[in-house]
Amino acid sequence: MAQTRIPCLLMRGGTSKGAYFLADDLPAEGALRDRVLLAVMGSPDPRQIDGIGGADPLTSKVAIIRRSRREDADVDYLFAQVVVDEARVDYGQNCGNILAGVGPFAIERGLVTATGASTPVRIFMENTGQLAVAQVPTAHGQVQYAGDTRIDGVPGLAAPVLVSFADVAGSSCGALLPTGNSHDLIDAVPVTCIDNGMPVVVLRAEDFGITGHESREQLDGNAALKARLESIRLQAGPRMQLGDVSQRNVPKMCLVSAPHQGGAINTRSFIPHRCHASIGVFGAVSVASACLIEGSVVQGLARITPGSTQRLSVEHPSGEFTVQISLQNGAIGRCGLVRTARLLFDGYVCIAQQVWSLADKT
Repeated sequence: MAQTRIPCLLMRGGTSKGAYFLADDLPAEGALRDRVLLAVMGSPDPRQIDGIGGADPLTSKVAIIRRSRREDADVDYLFAQVVVDEARVDYGQNCGNILAGVGPFAIERGLVTATGASTPVRIFMENTGQLAVAQVPTAHGQVQYAGDTRIDGVPGLAAPVLVSFADVAGSSCGALLPTGNSHDLIDAVPVTCIDNGMPVVVLRAEDFGITGHESREQLDGNAALKARLESIRLQAGPRMQLGDVSQRNVPKMCLVSAPHQGGAINTRSFIPHRCHASIGVFGAVSVASACLIEGSVVQGLARITPGSTQRLSVEHPSGEFTVQISLQNGAIGRCGLVRTARLLFDGYVCIAQQVWSLADKT
C-alpha cells in the first residue's frame, strides 16, 4: 500500500509528547484533516499500534503551527487532542505542555529567527484566542535543549522555557468563574468551576471518602468514584457555558487535598476520565488560581503566604508544578511558569495514501 509522507517534528513539551506540523503540510481544517491526524496517531486503538501515539492522552497530541498574520504574534498555534480509543479529534482546549514546544518548533522551522542567548516567541493560541510569550534558550542561532532545569514528570535536566500569559482568564468559558460563583453544589458536592486557561471543576477529595493522596492506578481503578465525577462533569459543562460536554475533554476534574510535600495544594487531576500522571499546565494554573479565590472549595486546604506575587507549588502524583501568579488590586493577573522541551525526531510521519494523497491537498 502506497504511503503519504508528511513532514513532522516529534517533540516533548513539558510532560506531554506530540507531533508538530506546519499548517501548510496538512489538509485544510475539516473532516479530512481529522482523518489524517487519527491515522498519524493510530486512533482509534487502545494501543495506537499503527501510529506514533503512545496509548495515552498525554502522548496523543498534535500542534499545528503557521506564521502569524497578526501584528502581536509571531506564530499561530492550534492544539489538537487525538482521542486514543475513539475516532475523534478535539480542538476545544489549549495544552500548555505542548505549548512549551511551539517556540522551539518555530525556530527549528525558520518561522522565527534566533536572536542572542534567549529568543522571545509570541504565540497566538487559536483554540482560545489568547496570547503567550515563550522565552526560548538560543545560542549560535540554534535552539538549546540541554540545561540544568528539572521538572517533575520528566527524567533528567533540560534548558528552561519560560512561558507567560497576559490574560487567559475565561479563555474557554468567558469568565474566570463561569458560573458567577466561587463555589456551587452539584450532586450535593461542593465544587468550584474555574477557567484560567483551562476549564476545571475543583472538588475536595474528602467529599468522596478518599484522601486525595491515592496513586494514579488506585483512582483509575475506582469505578464508583469515576462515575460520580462524570455525573458532576456533565452537569458542570452547561453551567460553565461549555454546553454538552459528553463528547469533549473539558472540563477537567481535579480532586484537591491538603499538601503533604511543602506545596500549596495537592491534586489528582482527571483528563477527563483517566487520572493524570501529573497535571496539565493550564489545569495547574486554574487550580492555583482557585487557591487565591475567597470562598472556593480550596480554602482551608491551601497553604498561601501574603504577597502580590504568588509562587504556588501544585503537588501531583509525580511531583509538583510551580505556578507564578501576579495579583493586581487583589485580582488575578499575569501568570507564568517554567517548562522544558526537547526535539525527539525530525523527519516524515507516514500514513496510508488512501487516507490522504499529497496530490489532493485540500
